[in-house]
Amino acid sequence: QVQLQESDPDLVKPSQTLSLTCTVSGGSITTRSYYWSWIRQPPGKGLEWMGAIGYDGNTYVSPSLKSHTSISRDTSKNQISLQLSSVTPEDTAVYYCHARAVITIYWGQGTQVTVSS
Repeated sequence: QVQLQESDPDLVKPSQTLSLTCTVSGGSITTRSYYWSWIRQPPGKGLEWMGAIGYDGNTYVSPSLKSHTSISRDTSKNQISLQLSSVTPEDTAVYYCHARAVITIYWGQGTQVTVSS
Protein backbone atom coordinates (compact mmCIF):
# COMPACT_ATOMS: atom_id res chain seq x y z
CA GLN A 1 0.00 0.00 0.00
CA VAL A 2 1.49 3.28 -1.13
CA GLN A 3 1.30 6.09 1.39
CA LEU A 4 1.91 9.77 0.69
CA GLN A 5 2.81 12.33 3.33
CA GLU A 6 3.03 16.03 2.54
CA SER A 7 5.35 18.25 4.52
CA ASP A 8 3.97 20.89 6.83
CA PRO A 9 5.14 24.30 5.67
CA ASP A 10 5.76 27.35 7.77
CA LEU A 11 3.63 30.43 7.20
CA VAL A 12 4.42 31.74 3.76
CA LYS A 13 4.44 35.47 3.06
CA PRO A 14 3.50 37.07 -0.24
CA SER A 15 6.31 37.09 -2.83
CA GLN A 16 8.12 34.24 -1.07
CA THR A 17 8.67 30.75 -2.45
CA LEU A 18 6.56 27.88 -1.18
CA SER A 19 8.38 24.57 -0.91
CA LEU A 20 6.58 21.31 -0.22
CA THR A 21 7.76 17.74 -0.20
CA CYS A 22 5.82 14.51 -0.50
CA THR A 23 7.43 11.52 1.13
CA VAL A 24 6.37 8.24 -0.43
CA SER A 25 6.35 4.96 1.46
CA GLY A 26 5.25 1.50 0.46
CA GLY A 27 6.53 1.91 -3.08
CA SER A 28 9.19 3.54 -5.21
CA ILE A 29 8.66 6.76 -7.12
CA THR A 30 10.50 5.13 -10.03
CA THR A 31 8.01 2.27 -10.30
CA ARG A 32 6.96 2.00 -13.91
CA SER A 33 3.67 3.66 -14.90
CA TYR A 34 3.36 5.81 -11.78
CA TYR A 35 2.76 9.54 -12.07
CA TRP A 36 3.11 11.76 -9.01
CA SER A 37 1.09 14.96 -8.96
CA TRP A 38 0.48 18.03 -6.89
CA ILE A 39 -3.15 19.09 -6.64
CA ARG A 40 -4.55 21.94 -4.60
CA GLN A 41 -7.91 23.13 -3.42
CA PRO A 42 -8.40 26.79 -2.50
CA PRO A 43 -11.08 27.53 0.10
CA GLY A 44 -14.53 27.26 -1.43
CA LYS A 45 -13.21 26.14 -4.81
CA GLY A 46 -12.60 22.93 -6.69
CA LEU A 47 -9.49 20.86 -7.14
CA GLU A 48 -6.74 22.26 -9.33
CA TRP A 49 -4.11 20.02 -10.89
CA MET A 50 -0.76 21.81 -10.69
CA GLY A 51 1.63 19.39 -12.30
CA ALA A 52 3.24 15.99 -12.17
CA ILE A 53 6.45 14.07 -12.44
CA GLY A 54 6.51 10.65 -13.97
CA TYR A 55 8.29 7.47 -12.93
CA ASP A 56 10.81 8.31 -15.64
CA GLY A 57 11.50 11.80 -14.32
CA ASN A 58 9.59 13.67 -16.99
CA THR A 59 7.70 16.67 -15.64
CA TYR A 60 4.40 18.22 -16.64
CA VAL A 61 3.17 21.56 -15.30
CA SER A 62 -0.16 23.27 -15.77
CA PRO A 63 0.23 26.04 -18.37
CA SER A 64 -1.41 28.53 -16.02
CA LEU A 65 1.26 27.89 -13.37
CA LYS A 66 4.27 27.09 -15.51
CA SER A 67 5.99 30.44 -15.07
CA HIS A 68 6.42 30.02 -11.32
CA THR A 69 6.02 26.30 -10.59
CA SER A 70 8.67 23.63 -10.41
CA ILE A 71 8.28 19.93 -9.66
CA SER A 72 11.22 17.66 -8.93
CA ARG A 73 12.13 14.43 -7.20
CA ASP A 74 14.81 12.93 -5.00
CA THR A 75 15.02 9.25 -5.72
CA SER A 76 17.43 8.64 -2.83
CA LYS A 77 14.80 9.92 -0.40
CA ASN A 78 11.78 8.69 -2.39
CA GLN A 79 10.35 12.21 -2.35
CA ILE A 80 8.52 14.49 -4.74
CA SER A 81 8.90 18.25 -4.35
CA LEU A 82 6.92 21.31 -5.34
CA GLN A 83 8.23 24.84 -5.51
CA LEU A 84 5.87 27.74 -6.14
CA SER A 85 7.57 31.10 -6.39
CA SER A 86 6.18 34.61 -5.92
CA VAL A 87 3.17 33.38 -4.00
CA THR A 88 0.13 35.56 -3.36
CA PRO A 89 -2.84 35.11 -1.00
CA GLU A 90 -4.60 33.43 -3.93
CA ASP A 91 -2.20 30.50 -3.48
CA THR A 92 -3.78 29.76 -0.10
CA ALA A 93 -5.11 26.23 -0.38
CA VAL A 94 -4.89 22.67 0.81
CA TYR A 95 -2.12 21.03 -1.18
CA TYR A 96 -2.30 17.33 -1.93
CA CYS A 97 0.22 14.83 -3.16
CA HIS A 98 -1.38 12.34 -5.54
CA ALA A 99 -0.22 9.16 -7.23
CA ARG A 100 -1.74 7.40 -10.20
CA ALA A 101 -0.90 4.23 -12.08
CA VAL A 102 -3.49 3.07 -14.61
CA ILE A 103 -6.53 2.51 -12.35
CA THR A 104 -4.74 2.83 -9.01
CA ILE A 105 -4.94 6.16 -7.22
CA TYR A 106 -3.48 7.30 -3.93
CA TRP A 107 -3.88 10.61 -2.08
CA GLY A 108 -1.94 12.22 0.70
CA GLN A 109 -3.92 13.70 3.57
CA GLY A 110 -3.17 17.21 2.37
CA THR A 111 -1.41 20.12 3.98
CA GLN A 112 -2.84 23.58 4.57
CA VAL A 113 -0.84 26.42 3.10
CA THR A 114 -1.73 29.96 4.06
CA VAL A 115 -0.15 32.90 2.32
CA SER A 116 -0.40 35.97 4.49
CA SER A 117 1.68 38.91 5.54
